[in-house]
Amino acid sequence: MGLLDDPSMREIVIEFCDESLELLDELETVLEDLEDDPTRVELLEKYGQVIDRIMGAARSIGADEIGTFCELGKAIGYKSSQTSDPALLEVVVGILFSSQELLVKMVNKLKTGDDNGLKSVNTQTFVTRLKWLQDKFKNIERASVSFNADSKKELDQSSIDDLMSSLGL
Repeated sequence: MGLLDDPSMREIVIEFCDESLELLDELETVLEDLEDDPTRVELLEKYGQVIDRIMGAARSIGADEIGTFCELGKAIGYKSSQTSDPALLEVVVGILFSSQELLVKMVNKLKTGDDNGLKSVNTQTFVTRLKWLQDKFKNIERASVSFNADSKKELDQSSIDDLMSSLGL
């Protein structure tokens, strides 16, 4: 029995959900600021830092799908901080808004005990947008920071591909 299924640990799961929802509100504010001015790429770094906190907490309680989804958002945020194309940045902001909305749904489902995650959330439009963005990032060599401290490997396109694959996208 994992932490998510253990009734004695339900309070910890609820606390994770509440804190994650607060952080997701913070992400929404960052994205609104980016929407106003997509050239403020430093906000993409902040996005990556905030979503990293959710990712770590999700993995620590065994909410691996939420953790992997956060890792994908983090990768997109950091990778997109390396581009100066305003049109692409506008699209990235839209995709990150979709990601944030899906994460809110996933966390709320976990909070109510429905941990089917992505299976119970319609992701087709999001997947289509991710695949398009994936193609646009092929020419960006690396992100400004490592996204996986354990392996010390820099973010590259195969990392995004692997994350999408692990989510079944």
